[in-house]
Amino acid sequence: MTDTHNETATVFKREGRSAVFKSVLILAVVLGAAVYAGIVGYMYLNQQSLLFKPDGDLPEPRAVGLADVDVISLPMADGAVLTAWSAPPATEGAPTVLFFHGQTGNLGDRADRMREILNSGFGLFAPSYRGYPGSESEPSEPALIADAIQMYDKLAGEGADVVLHGQSLGTGVAAAVAEQRPNAKLLVLEAPFTATVDVAAERYPFLPVSLLMKDQFATRDLIDRVTVPTLIFHGTEDETVPLHHGQALADMAGDTAQLHVIPEGSHNDLWSHGLWDEVQQTLAQ
Repeated sequence: MTDTHNETATVFKREGRSAVFKSVLILAVVLGAAVYAGIVGYMYLNQQSLLFKPDGDLPEPRAVGLADVDVISLPMADGAVLTAWSAPPATEGAPTVLFFHGQTGNLGDRADRMREILNSGFGLFAPSYRGYPGSESEPSEPALIADAIQMYDKLAGEGADVVLHGQSLGTGVAAAVAEQRPNAKLLVLEAPFTATVDVAAERYPFLPVSLLMKDQFATRDLIDRVTVPTLIFHGTEDETVPLHHGQALADMAGDTAQLHVIPEGSHNDLWSHGLWDEVQQTLAQ
């Protein structure tokens, strides 16, 4: 009788432990799913602020060493008013660089690049994106590209030869314009990505970013249709957008593009490694 009682008690204990283990496992799964759903929800709801990162106050051009640059207001097709920095070419016959900046900060953070452009005798037209210092409305991929095409048409309509220059995020804008405006003189892609969604997928492999991201800037899907001569610059030490993105775009573009791999170059220092010299040499040919 005692043995039977002990066996029964042992069975109940085992079943009790098993039930507790199952309950803990189910709770862990539920909590894990809740945390994952929270992360997904956060990324989805905050994706605009993760991609577009305006910061600071827009300085006067002369305060950053650009005394010859004018500040102009640009009414867009939908009524939003944007700000741009503009200067005509100092050298007769020189092109105007339509410059699209990266995702962070404001135009003033790119003053060194603009100074090199102007010192070369080229014209400059550099818009501040929607939602960035000096400009109204909210940024989005369709809006930035539509604005950029309107700006290109404005410059071309005034008789300018236009060089499209995109820096990081701006490469997605510049390439989209080049695909739709094949009479641009040159397309310069500085530290480009195949797509913003590809960069996000590499950073967050545990998230379904292709389903979450609205603004994917998929340059890879249009680069083979760009007939504008293209220069691609990418640093070997770029940790923000790895080199393989630039290499992939060059392969997709084929004979239209030249890839310049910058040894020891990172995401933001390619101009100090001779980027602008290469651009000028190409334009002089």
